[in-house]
Amino acid sequence: MKNTLIAVLVIAVVGLGAYVLLKKSPQSEVPTLGQGAPIGTTTPSGGEVATTTEQDKGETAIGTSVEGRAITAYHYGTGSQEILFIGDIHGGYTWNTALLAYKTMDYFKSNPDVIPSNLKVTVIPVLNPDGLNRVVGTSTASFTQADVEQGQAAQIAGRFNANTVDLNRNFDCDWKSSAIWQGRTVSGGSGAFSEPESQAIKTYVETNTPKAVVAWYASAGGVFASSCDNGVLPETLTLTDIYATAAGYKAYDSYDFNAIPGDMVNWLAKMGIPAISVLLTTHTDTEWTKNQAGIKAILDHYAE
Repeated sequence: MKNTLIAVLVIAVVGLGAYVLLKKSPQSEVPTLGQGAPIGTTTPSGGEVATTTEQDKGETAIGTSVEGRAITAYHYGTGSQEILFIGDIHGGYTWNTALLAYKTMDYFKSNPDVIPSNLKVTVIPVLNPDGLNRVVGTSTASFTQADVEQGQAAQIAGRFNANTVDLNRNFDCDWKSSAIWQGRTVSGGSGAFSEPESQAIKTYVETNTPKAVVAWYASAGGVFASSCDNGVLPETLTLTDIYATAAGYKAYDSYDFNAIPGDMVNWLAKMGIPAISVLLTTHTDTEWTKNQAGIKAILDHYAE
């Protein structure tokens, strides 16, 4: 009887040991990052393996503002050639260009077929989120004209970033530390690309090399070609005429109202990228019908 009890105990101990070893076998553990973890599973450290990248989701965080607000690029279409649209470099002073950019995004979402198969369209709706937030209380699409703080002084203050730099004087084309705008001295920053917002665009453009760029401003009611030192690129003149004709704006070979050292689209010209400035007629209207026609004409121009 004693020998029987000992045998039973030995069998129980061996069985328990085998069970513990099986529980700890590599096949039963969740692999860690970089070791073949299943998509979407939780790792031992508590993190989660990403199932898609930001680019796959249709948006890319390209940087942050001085005050930490996101600067985001939104992508539509799957072609290999990129057309880039940029809105609201002047924040709350040109809040209508942000609304135009968001309306453009809604247009692409609802009408994906307008994008030719060889193109990818990217929209950066707000390049100066701190300046926009200062005037409308947000830097996202969830604002309307009713949210805009009234008064010229408040809206002019919203033109600049949180370092009081005019971002459209902070790029590397004839950059100067200061410039004159509407009779007042404005800061171009401590150097070209000194500001995180302009640095975000620089990095994005240098990484992706868009085929053409359209930037929205206000207000003069025209389409302006870009240039830096070496004259206007032939393709830039073509884009200027195409957008202006379709939208019903006047086309200009140059911007001669005042000096604009450090201008963004002129820096793009220096980079060899065709770029145009579309200046809305007022500071309150998106002029959507006109600009929709201009956008469509640009896309049709680059369709294969």
